[in-house]
Amino acid sequence: MSTAESASPLTLNRLSVYLRCLRHLQGQGVRRISSQELAERYLLSATQIRKDLAQFGEFGIRGVGYDVDQLAADLTALLGLDREHRMVIVGMGNLGSALARYLGFNQGPFRVVGGVDRDPAKVGRRVGGLAVRHSDELARVVAETGAVIGILAVPADAAQACYDDLVRAGVQAVLSFSPVHVQQHPAVPVKSVDLRIHLEELAFFLRGTRDGG
Repeated sequence: MSTAESASPLTLNRLSVYLRCLRHLQGQGVRRISSQELAERYLLSATQIRKDLAQFGEFGIRGVGYDVDQLAADLTALLGLDREHRMVIVGMGNLGSALARYLGFNQGPFRVVGGVDRDPAKVGRRVGGLAVRHSDELARVVAETGAVIGILAVPADAAQACYDDLVRAGVQAVLSFSPVHVQQHPAVPVKSVDLRIHLEELAFFLRGTRDGG
């Protein structure tokens, strides 16, 4: 049987999608649903749903379906969303400041608890309820707040050094918005978010739409 730690990123992504669907169903008052009904409602694959869930145990009853509340609770626990994850942002420019204010980072299990920057003009100002501190205080900020996730919102040429600083400060994982890959420490995984890559994918699909192509 798989664990969340050993599952592929694609499987984990799909589990997150299933959980969002289940929460939507809860809001609609749906109490029980089959994999086929779930797939039809949300344009998913019933076979893939059953295969993904089977990696982690027995969910639902054959011929009866899944208890929506129970499966949502099981997936919440499996994905580690049943506890708080505190985050510190490195780089409080336009992007870092926007992330500090982003509701998705400040509700449910996720909460931004600190932000640091090297720019003296940014240090001391308040962003999203946080007082920006100097990057030299990163280790102290992590220790004081209990942050376990670091968010990189720095230029490409600063990404590796800032990632290394986060590792030394004691975070357990990093989400990077910097447009460059960093050399990863074995114990501190990095998940990169490069918006330009997604835009370039869209540009590829738009090639044939110009000039009547």
